[in-house]
Amino acid sequence: MTDQHPIRAGALLSIDLDALCDNWRSLKAKLASAECAAVVKADAYGLGAERVAPALYRAGCRNFFVAHLNEGIALRPALPADASIYVLHGPHPGDEREFVHHRLVPVLNSLPQLGAWQALARDLDTVLPAILQVDTGMARLGLAPDEFDRLVSSPASLLGLSLKFIISHLASAEDQDNPANPLQLARFREAMARLPGVPGSLANSSGIFLGDDYHFNLVRPGAALYGVAPVAGQANPMRPVIRLQGKVLQTRTIAAGTAVGYSHTWTAPRPSRIATVAVGYADGYLRSLSNRGTLSCDGIPLPLIGNISMDTLIVDITDLPEGRITEGELLDLADPLNGVDAIAARAGTIGYEILTSLGRRYARRYLGEF
Repeated sequence: MTDQHPIRAGALLSIDLDALCDNWRSLKAKLASAECAAVVKADAYGLGAERVAPALYRAGCRNFFVAHLNEGIALRPALPADASIYVLHGPHPGDEREFVHHRLVPVLNSLPQLGAWQALARDLDTVLPAILQVDTGMARLGLAPDEFDRLVSSPASLLGLSLKFIISHLASAEDQDNPANPLQLARFREAMARLPGVPGSLANSSGIFLGDDYHFNLVRPGAALYGVAPVAGQANPMRPVIRLQGKVLQTRTIAAGTAVGYSHTWTAPRPSRIATVAVGYADGYLRSLSNRGTLSCDGIPLPLIGNISMDTLIVDITDLPEGRITEGELLDLADPLNGVDAIAARAGTIGYEILTSLGRRYARRYLGEF
């Protein structure tokens, strides 16, 4: 099934929902008793939250995290009523009633957010659910230590709130030997001890692989669900989820010494056959992959040559049998042999950016979980 007509689109992005759900199950299998949530922010890392989240729900997931209120509002109709949707950025001033209306649970990251949520609880004469985030060493979101001290020192500080979890976020979990990991763990345990009875959540995708001590009551995998390697320097245990294929627009034969593409950054060292493919940086195929990327056909790697344009890139097909590639042919830009982590390494970035940069011009085909 596709979101655009595959003949009209310049490329085809296949998303394997079975592989994605298998990744969730394999992460869940690492847990003794903790629940396994799913982070589906940024439109499920670019793969379509309204398709990904229901598939994960069918696999058994009941807790979903998004970043923004609008993401939660868009996702709510796609999931059954018993699915919890948590909004990591919490409510902006004046947005609090939208959370209640759409049955979304905010992550409260600051004392002003907490105060506004309590004020709404008083106005509605009810108890409102929330997650409380504490900063244990990332200095990004969550209550700073002095703010947390003020919170727990006041008996009335949590009136009107039903805390579902206390959470924090690991800064360096992909590096298993990083001393920041046990330091953050110790700080999180101290915070949990000051809010006895409130369940905890610390581990992201990589944090799951740090072991049971980091799992607490809920883990929050994101990138690993979508096939990104969770541990630096180790073999990737996750199944690949995407395959990206670009359509050949034109082929030609060029003489040795012919310059190719914008700024002539590549010159043919021999008589060559080249193909122009209908994918460019406007489609999220990063310009930093110019002269570094690799496509493939029949498992044969094909070097990307010259600068990537907005709508096209050029590939050297000289090593393929003559006549193998014709206009309309699909070449692989990402597949199990050339996954998002390998592409990211060539681009000088991380797999997260590759996934979340995927453009909307691709025809999308969802496989499995129907």
